[in-house]
Amino acid sequence: MTRKGLMAVLAVGALVALAGLACARQGGTPEAQVGTQPTPVPDQQARATEVVTQPIPLNDTSWVMVTLNSQSVISERPVTLNFENGKINGTDGCNRYSASYTVNGARFTASKEIITTTMACPEPIMQQAAAYTTALTQAATYNSDGRQLRLLDASGKTLAAFTAQSGKLSGTSWVLTGYNNGKQAVVSVAIGSKLTADFGADGKLSGSAGCNNYTATYEASEKSIKIGPSASTRKMCADPAGVMEQETQYLKTLETAATYRVEGNRLELRTANGALAATFEKVR
Repeated sequence: MTRKGLMAVLAVGALVALAGLACARQGGTPEAQVGTQPTPVPDQQARATEVVTQPIPLNDTSWVMVTLNSQSVISERPVTLNFENGKINGTDGCNRYSASYTVNGARFTASKEIITTTMACPEPIMQQAAAYTTALTQAATYNSDGRQLRLLDASGKTLAAFTAQSGKLSGTSWVLTGYNNGKQAVVSVAIGSKLTADFGADGKLSGSAGCNNYTATYEASEKSIKIGPSASTRKMCADPAGVMEQETQYLKTLETAATYRVEGNRLELRTANGALAATFEKVR
């Protein structure tokens, strides 16, 4: 080999050695370095794959409380929570209440100015109602997946937990507690009488009107309801408390229903202009 050739070989060898040294310092072969990205450390990988979930919007949702301060609630007197156009309302198990509220992300604030009716109830119910009102005003955040709702304080402790209110009528049975008497007033059921409403899965409404049995068709969708004319048996009953007049008016009232609302164990039927037509308590 000539001296010139030997110098060329040495020069190529030096370049290869330098490339190998650079590769060793970077922790791989030259081929492995082409087009690769640094491997994330574990906490970086966790942050990259983390999905931040926000609770569902609350407006136009309804709930029934299942625990309060981690304790079970009095099931016979359900506590309910409805969100409507920037307001909350419902029953605390004894009285109706309403207040304003605000939501910002997962932050929740209920106004401390809660308006309630003033009916008296047994002491355990009143104690639960007071504790519930306190929980509402202490709530700082919430989380919900659409089926469950939790109100939490600033430390993250659950104050109250709820389950979504079912608005299903099909397959439910109710007993009448009040009805519009046709004179712009909702009155209680006559003492000693029992009027019922059974909503069948076949679109048939049936029950007792206090004296006679009746049947009618019904259609319910979302919050809307339409009840057709009733057909009834033709018995005549003793009428010391106006049972027959009550029956006539009740069946007429059913036909005026345009909207309905299930809240806890209570059902309300209202007319198209929002007037209360009838109220029921759930049997099953």
